[in-house]
Amino acid sequence: MIYLDNAATTRLAPEVLEEMLPYFSENYGNPGSVCSMGTAAKRAVNGARESIADSMGAEAGEIYFTAGGTEADNWALKAAALAHKGGHIITTRIEHHAVLRTCSYLEEKGFEVTWLDVDRYGMVRMEELQAAVRPDTILISVMFANNEIGTLEPIAEIGALAGKRGILFHTDAVQAYGQVPIRVRELGIDLMSVSAHKLNGPKGVGCLYVRNGLKLGPFVHGGGQERSRRAGTENVPGIVGFGAAARRAVRNMGARTARETALRDYLLERLLKEIPDCRLNGHPRLRLPGNVNVSFSGIVGESLLIMLDMKGICASSGAACTSGALEPSHVLLAIGLQEEEARGALRLTLSEENTKQELDIAVQEIKQCVLRLREMHI
Repeated sequence: MIYLDNAATTRLAPEVLEEMLPYFSENYGNPGSVCSMGTAAKRAVNGARESIADSMGAEAGEIYFTAGGTEADNWALKAAALAHKGGHIITTRIEHHAVLRTCSYLEEKGFEVTWLDVDRYGMVRMEELQAAVRPDTILISVMFANNEIGTLEPIAEIGALAGKRGILFHTDAVQAYGQVPIRVRELGIDLMSVSAHKLNGPKGVGCLYVRNGLKLGPFVHGGGQERSRRAGTENVPGIVGFGAAARRAVRNMGARTARETALRDYLLERLLKEIPDCRLNGHPRLRLPGNVNVSFSGIVGESLLIMLDMKGICASSGAACTSGALEPSHVLLAIGLQEEEARGALRLTLSEENTKQELDIAVQEIKQCVLRLREMHI
């Protein structure tokens, strides 16, 4: 099996699993209990909180654990909106559905939303963002890096603009966290969503960074967990794994991302050179280290995925949450692709575990599958 679908999820790192295991069966106390097992669990949760905060230049008290990136996106947008009785929100047309559908929900509740277009690389145009700002703008939400095409957005510039105008700035950093350096204060980020399973951590756990001083209401009502902002007994094993994954990601980020970038460029060069009518989607340089998104004319991406899977190669045509959808990717349409081009997309996302030999095999199989599909006209 050659796994090239790391944007969908990553393998749980062995050292992360090792740290998690005791909290399933031995140190299984509830962090809200005052007994020794409860206080041990609370120490573990707080230790993970500190590790995650350190990884992004935040304070431990600014990290709130969630069930993942989707919950964090929902919480950030809904709570920021509800802090105002009315107002204007700015986002982009290429956001993850967790942001797009939450913004649509807020529109139904009376908020006005401006949906920014992007350029052909998937990049926000700063002049258009600046022009969209109004006196009643309360929130800007722009993802750090696109989950489909890998383009990195001008986060520092957006943060500076938002800060200057007194507007809250939220970024969905699910794909970028652990892949590129992030320092929330330097970038002017007020709210940031993160998920553990994108950086060799466990599924079902993430966090929302909330800058100190923000009056953000609770998302889940109940007990006093997460400083009364996110009720419910903490997922201790998951949180411990999240902290371990964060430390691991920071510790080896430089060497890991340099290797992934080199492999990415090698893979992309071969695909563009050896397969006719193949185009890169996303920015050629300002993109995630392990992301390759290409379109092949004359084929349907889902058919290509099935053929590759039969040959032991795992890939995707876009976001995992939209797998099986009949509509072409909203991201690819937003950057100007025609529907036929968008339907022929293939997303290959790498990890530190992939090898050049694996990529050589993958290229050969992709070439054969694309040729076969074009002959069959499917």
